[in-house]
Amino acid sequence: MAETGDTGRDDAPTRRMPRAEPAAESGNERLKSLYRSLLLPRLIEEKALLLLRQGKLSKWFSGMGQEAIAVGVTAALTPDDWILPMHRNLGVFTGRGLDLGRLFRQLFGKDGGFTRGRDRTFHFGLTERRVIGMISHLGAMLPVADGLALAAQLKGTRQVAATFTGDGATSEGDFHEAVNLAAVWKLPVLFVVENNQYGLSTPVSEQYACRDLADRGLGYGIPGVVVDGNDVLAVYRAVSEAAERGRRGEGPTLLEFKTFRMRGHEEASGVAYVPPELFEEWGRRDPVHRFEQLLLSRGVMTEDERTAIRAELKPRIDALVDEALAAPDPESSAEAELRDVFAPSGARDAPPARQALEQAPERRYVDAISDALREAMRRDETVVLLGQDIAEYGGVFKVTEGFVEEFGRPRVRNTPIIESGAVGAALGLALDGFRPMIEMQFGDFISCGFNQVVNNLAKTHYRWGAAVPVVLRIPVGGGMGAGPFHSQNVESWFTSVAGLKVVAPATPYDAKGLLLAAFEDGNPVLYLEHKLLYRSAKGRVPEGHYTVPIGRAAVVRQGSDLTLVTYGVGVVWALEAAARLAERGRQVEVIDLRTLVPWDREAVLASVRRTGRALVLHEAPTTGGFGGELAAAIGQDAFEWLDAPVVRLGALDTPVPFSKALEEVFSPKGRLVAALEALLAY
Repeated sequence: MAETGDTGRDDAPTRRMPRAEPAAESGNERLKSLYRSLLLPRLIEEKALLLLRQGKLSKWFSGMGQEAIAVGVTAALTPDDWILPMHRNLGVFTGRGLDLGRLFRQLFGKDGGFTRGRDRTFHFGLTERRVIGMISHLGAMLPVADGLALAAQLKGTRQVAATFTGDGATSEGDFHEAVNLAAVWKLPVLFVVENNQYGLSTPVSEQYACRDLADRGLGYGIPGVVVDGNDVLAVYRAVSEAAERGRRGEGPTLLEFKTFRMRGHEEASGVAYVPPELFEEWGRRDPVHRFEQLLLSRGVMTEDERTAIRAELKPRIDALVDEALAAPDPESSAEAELRDVFAPSGARDAPPARQALEQAPERRYVDAISDALREAMRRDETVVLLGQDIAEYGGVFKVTEGFVEEFGRPRVRNTPIIESGAVGAALGLALDGFRPMIEMQFGDFISCGFNQVVNNLAKTHYRWGAAVPVVLRIPVGGGMGAGPFHSQNVESWFTSVAGLKVVAPATPYDAKGLLLAAFEDGNPVLYLEHKLLYRSAKGRVPEGHYTVPIGRAAVVRQGSDLTLVTYGVGVVWALEAAARLAERGRQVEVIDLRTLVPWDREAVLASVRRTGRALVLHEAPTTGGFGGELAAAIGQDAFEWLDAPVVRLGALDTPVPFSKALEEVFSPKGRLVAALEALLAY
């Protein structure tokens, strides 16, 4: 492990990188410019604390005393490098030259802010400035940096990605997944750890047992570097060297910057838990004061120049704050808010010609999915596949078998067992122009990546306008005797999360067309593929490119007596049951939703108005299932046409049992005909 600067501990390691001399770093003007960059966030901080006391600012996470890290990191990188800051890294935003007027409006939740009042503080990105802001779930942005660095690697550019985290978040699983992935793939990532001695009120002695967090680098096979985080020149030098290492293709670096948080976690939490002597000790090492004294002692800057810089910056900050406070609150409408949940879809309705469909070969469901992936990858070189064992092995269900030979390892990538890390990396790829796909080995395992899906992927476009074209293929469903952890239907975990589209094809034709539409959509799409259908469902699948529109249902059997609404494997069960009832003279209309979000309300309601009865079927347990949403909408919007109550039919409210005999008891399949007969007899 290499080290640089003073760690501020008596037992600190003695091996240190030499301290950089000002003349070695730059000329006097460069140093004075660096001083201005260091002073600006400090003056904004002082103003913010005043506004907080006046009740004009709702919340503030202070980075006072830590400015040298954000400023030094930003100064050491090129404008094309990515930075993923957190809420104490104001110096990144000012260092990248963001419009301060807009930044203040963002902080006050005013019209004209970067999120238009939809999120607070630094929870936003600006891709043209190569800045990607945080979400509140600490550690979540670390895998995103992997994706951005992978994008640079795939493009052959020299960009690096620097991602910030605190000492507390290094205990998160995302930290491990991100660092490990970057190490395995030799990604140009700088993991910037601001060790400010406390995770809210928990001291580092209660957070980790290793001597320094940088020691962990050894376990990942990467350098770990300890840096004096209150020395802006030490930060600059360490980051410069780590960035050059990344540009040379030598992989990531773990940089631990020793510093101290001079304010509370946020102002309301206070600092009563911190021994007063620590404030005294670290106050003597204040990064702004230290750099001022260095420049003054070396004659780089005069006292008059120091005073003039402050006199120039402070009135500018005051004026911009006053303008921001006077700005109007955001105005919107329900229609506008709903419209911005998703990016505009780039998918076109491109059905195959009738002749092509009639002459199409018969294909299995699993083969149709493979065909769609091949077609997407041939048409668009930005399509990259990520997943466990998807390369030479072809995935556990052999969907990607042979893909490495055709498309190569860079685009068909085995990941470690990192569901959260893989989803985060896919987000990073998408933010830099790629269209990644992630294969979950089993849908059940997506729970390990839940936060990345529902908080990072789903909310990004609504919050700050970035499109996130990510496809998640999720094998779901039972009927195979696979037990509680390989048989679940997970759709209801996600259908209430704004910002995700959810599709569930039931036929080989739809499987290919919906997957191609998902790649073209421009939004995160959860593609639910039923394992039981992989090799049992067969049908005509045209060659080449075609799409099935997301959000449009299909009437797969016409009838006049009852509407049966379902999706996935439920379509197979519904058609079988409808055929049995037809033998008794009862005509059941079967609607295959195909898409759950957004679902085709018009098609369903039109059918119910004709038949007067509705049954909603799904394989997942009944309570909390997506069928409840369908039944509620039908009951409300088709009430005057109904001749009977809307019926929901789902599985038992138990985990999925292993025994096939017990799974038959669990499944709604065996109860479907009786439920239809009872509804028809009402």
